[in-house]
Amino acid sequence: MAGGRRRGRGRGRGIRFSKLYSFSCIRSSLREDRSQIGQKGYTRVVYCNDPDNPEAVQLNYRGNYVSTTKYTAVNFLPKSLFEQFRRVANIYFLIVACVSFSPLAPYSALSVLAPLLVVIGATMAKEAVEDWRRRKQDIEANNRRVEVYKNNSFCVTKWKDLRVGDIVKVYKDEFFPADLFLLSSSYEDGICYVETSNLDGETNLKLKHALEETSSLHDEKSFQQFKAVINCEDPNEDLYSFVGTLSYGGTPHVLSLQQILLRDSKLRNTDYIYGVVIFTGHDTKVMQNATDPPSKRTKIERRMDKIVYILFSTLVLISFIGSFFFGIETRKDISNGKYRRWYLRPDDTTVFYDPQRPILAAFLHFLTGLMLYGYLIPISLYVSIEIVKVLQSIFINQDQDMYYEETDKPAHARTSNLNEELGQVNTILSDKTGTLTCNSMEFVKCSIAGTAYGRGMTEVERSLIRRNDRPHEFGDISSDFQGDNGDVDKGKSIKGFNFRDERIMHGQWVNEPHSVVIQNFFRVLAICHTAIPDINEEGEISYEAESPDEAAFVIAARELGFEFFSRTQTCISLHELDHKSGRKVDRTYKLLHVLEFKSSRKRMSVIVKNPENRLLLLSKGADSVMFERLSKEGRMFEAQTRDHIKRYAEAGLRTLVLTYRELDEEEYKAWEEEFSRANTSVAADHDALVDAACDKIERDLILLGATAVEDKLQKGVPECIDRLAQAGIKIWVLTGDKMETAINIGYACSLLRQGMKQIVITLDSQEFDVLRKQGNNEAIAKASFESIRKQIMEGNSQLSSTKENPVSFALIIDGESLGFALNKNLKKSFLEVAIGCASVICCRSSPKQKALVTRLVKMGTGETTLAIGDGANDVGMLQEAHIGVGISGVEGMQAVMSSDFAIAQFRFLERLLLVHGHWCYRRISMMICYFFYKNIAFGFTLFWFEAYASFSGQPAYNDWYMSFYNVFFTSLPVIALGVFDQDVSARLCLKYPLLYQEGVQNILFSWPRIVGWMLNGVISSMIIFFFTTKSIIPQAFRRDGQVTDFEVLGATMYTIVVWAVNCQMALSINYFTWIQHFFIWGSIIFWYIFLVIYGSISPTVSTTAYRVLVEACAPSVLYWLATLLVVISTLLPYYSYRAFQTRFRPLYHDIIQQKRSEGLEIDDTRNELPSRVRDKMHHLKMGLRRS
Repeated sequence: MAGGRRRGRGRGRGIRFSKLYSFSCIRSSLREDRSQIGQKGYTRVVYCNDPDNPEAVQLNYRGNYVSTTKYTAVNFLPKSLFEQFRRVANIYFLIVACVSFSPLAPYSALSVLAPLLVVIGATMAKEAVEDWRRRKQDIEANNRRVEVYKNNSFCVTKWKDLRVGDIVKVYKDEFFPADLFLLSSSYEDGICYVETSNLDGETNLKLKHALEETSSLHDEKSFQQFKAVINCEDPNEDLYSFVGTLSYGGTPHVLSLQQILLRDSKLRNTDYIYGVVIFTGHDTKVMQNATDPPSKRTKIERRMDKIVYILFSTLVLISFIGSFFFGIETRKDISNGKYRRWYLRPDDTTVFYDPQRPILAAFLHFLTGLMLYGYLIPISLYVSIEIVKVLQSIFINQDQDMYYEETDKPAHARTSNLNEELGQVNTILSDKTGTLTCNSMEFVKCSIAGTAYGRGMTEVERSLIRRNDRPHEFGDISSDFQGDNGDVDKGKSIKGFNFRDERIMHGQWVNEPHSVVIQNFFRVLAICHTAIPDINEEGEISYEAESPDEAAFVIAARELGFEFFSRTQTCISLHELDHKSGRKVDRTYKLLHVLEFKSSRKRMSVIVKNPENRLLLLSKGADSVMFERLSKEGRMFEAQTRDHIKRYAEAGLRTLVLTYRELDEEEYKAWEEEFSRANTSVAADHDALVDAACDKIERDLILLGATAVEDKLQKGVPECIDRLAQAGIKIWVLTGDKMETAINIGYACSLLRQGMKQIVITLDSQEFDVLRKQGNNEAIAKASFESIRKQIMEGNSQLSSTKENPVSFALIIDGESLGFALNKNLKKSFLEVAIGCASVICCRSSPKQKALVTRLVKMGTGETTLAIGDGANDVGMLQEAHIGVGISGVEGMQAVMSSDFAIAQFRFLERLLLVHGHWCYRRISMMICYFFYKNIAFGFTLFWFEAYASFSGQPAYNDWYMSFYNVFFTSLPVIALGVFDQDVSARLCLKYPLLYQEGVQNILFSWPRIVGWMLNGVISSMIIFFFTTKSIIPQAFRRDGQVTDFEVLGATMYTIVVWAVNCQMALSINYFTWIQHFFIWGSIIFWYIFLVIYGSISPTVSTTAYRVLVEACAPSVLYWLATLLVVISTLLPYYSYRAFQTRFRPLYHDIIQQKRSEGLEIDDTRNELPSRVRDKMHHLKMGLRRS
């Protein structure tokens, strides 16, 4: 593969990576303990190329058939019915439907059963359609084709027929059908390239390599004699770990993740591979990860459940009241042998009305009442909310203002359950790298031999200058040239390289005083990495690297004269600029070992032999581990380099220290023997032995300098954070960066603002440095705990002292201190300080700490939390928060796959919360309140009529009137409200972010507001019943002098109910579309159409509705007059209340609406409002400022 890896080649003879040791497979936090093979959790035995072995058959492993469906043809009906009747309301209606077949029912059984069947059937149909789609995907996957080795040749079979131990052949661009152990590939040394985007979303290719012992297996003949046994871990979900051994040729060989090819990942840039099936079907790691995400329920849903219970209680109460009075009236009907209501024939009755047994009659009436007043419980509420949330999610997905054209990624609501929760977020917990920043690294500065190089100014530096008004603060770092304005060259832009300094560019470094050190510095950048050169057809070289940082280093070395262009199995080749001749020369370095980066090591090294036959160890890593490894002679530039690193961190840059040392032959040989023993060990302390061996060689290093790369802020981040802060949302940043870097990034992105006081909690002091050197861990822990406790108390004191004069605070804490602050004895007081601050920055945070902090905020405050991140290390935080938002960035898609909502850029969070969150919260709140209002208004007319009819249990309306009330006559306007209504436009939502506080404080779904809507329903029912009866009963209803009868009263009252609740909806809506007009007025018109059609059916079916509109109601002027006057009277209380509230106690959206209607654009509403409102707004803003 000389000259790099070329696209479109045939079988390659490339890098023999099996010769190199790599840590890249060790990414899991779990220890790979090979001594546990055969013990619990590590019992799997795979007989390679021998699946019919009796012992293999006896193990009875799962087949490769995969099913992701929730239901089967057998269990669909019982399981889906169980899902439906987990809801209390549905159980109630089912019981009512069953009892309606008895004489207790006040209406026909079919009229109760039909709406229940419609609602349940619609939901079950939706479940069936979704499950059938999953079923079709399963069928397609299970019937894919793959070549399997049988009877000494390869033949085609289906995926679902594979067995553990089979040998398969997978071709380029095909998916792996199961979890495979890589035997060999089209490359001579058994390497292959794998794309894992289906597993973790990462699109960069992963390098896998076979064991040297199996890499020669390339044809059918070689497999005839191949027999081996794999002992490995049992099926588990860890994608980044594999523990196992291969027994082949009488020798055990250690297996790692580098030999494992996971199902649903794809073979790329490799013609074919051979592999042994290890895990099949649901035992594969991708299927082990296919678990349901944590169940999340919104605050509104939980409160809605409580309201349903209240309505159930109300239902029982009014049923009891009705049965109580019914019992009293029934007992009075026979007194001393006299009949009071003789027309009821109390001497000839059934058990349902028996003056001799009034208590039993009252109890049975109670049961009748439970059915009669069931319309208090909205049967279509749940299904309506589901429909509305799905439609809201579609609008979120299609919002063009949250579409990121550069990556062609729109916003995506991965769940519709949490839409309204977006409008109630109190605290945002955010990752930094890749979330606030681009995670697209650019090499911008470096320190070599104590001299700072690199012109230009970072965003953070500009922010610092604006903040401190000190334009020359960074003069010695940004440029050594007076008058430099920091602008970059106008030449060709190079991704990953934004370095400008004439002193070392274009070969000028040869004239610098320390040119040899500079040469070694760039050689380290060009050699110490695991990147792969990729040469396209035009001959241009690009690099595939494991991280953006590494790619930036290799590109920087190339641009400064040290071009890495080829990598073979044992060599790395560079085009170098020779500092003596000034010409480009080709130099090849023999690659002996690669000790890759590991999070616990915080460094990587390579051992090479240069053309002069000298052995060199080249190393780069974090300053916290590299400076302590320097030799006495290698510290010449340490003081200057430390100072530069500090300045770079303050400028928001990520730094690495570069070092090297020369090895003598004897030392290297002795170390190589020890390293080889550690590497091939199968003992429990395998990893510890390898780390110890690496530690021995990575010592006595000579300092060359430090690099500084910039991870630029994403576009619009400062403005977004500033607006979210104006909305009263507290923002926490949880990052792995140093404190200096995090603080200055905080200023650059407006997280920290001018005039904001800082509370810093840290253990970075000389006192603790002395304790650490003494090595007394117990004393360190005790002193650290006490120090953190004191700092937290001091922070509390600062917050308390400024209560009278509100000042914004920011809390900054490092990872070590955070570990103690999360202690059970301190976390409560730590949280008190944190929630008293407007911004919180947690530096050097581990993924576990991120999740723990999120849980602390969620549980400790009880407020809605939102976590946002882009990497696998953010998954715990996203799943712990009430809402998880994933950024579809360059770190892969794991955060997105674990999130509830996905966006491409942080700035879209502003629109997601302040616009869609506010709208969804308002819509769902209004929708639920209105749902309960309309059902109470309707249900209580039944109660008033029953009281009017001596609690006889007689319903006021026809059976089908009642059945269709929630399904046809009032449901569609509510859905339109939940989907389309807007109190203010998207532009005004963003212009007045304080409007968002209506959701945070839950103003629109507070108990007073809920009770107010319920009370409005009761008042409406009273007005409808009493005004209707008093206006039409005492006088002639028709021209022929006939008075109102039962059928006419019911039809008239029902007409008024339909008009009133739909007109109430019209009053509540702020933003009309043609759809809302169509649904509201269409529902009313449909009532008349229904009444005509239903009334024309035989009276045995239509009963009390028979021709009631055509012959009785429509010809009567009184019917239309009563409808008009009673509807107006019903709407007056709500209209009067809203008029009073808007004028004297307006909500924030009322103020904006008022000014908008007057054609005014306001920047400060306070001076335009009544004094009471101004005071309210002032207190709200002061409260937000304190928080």
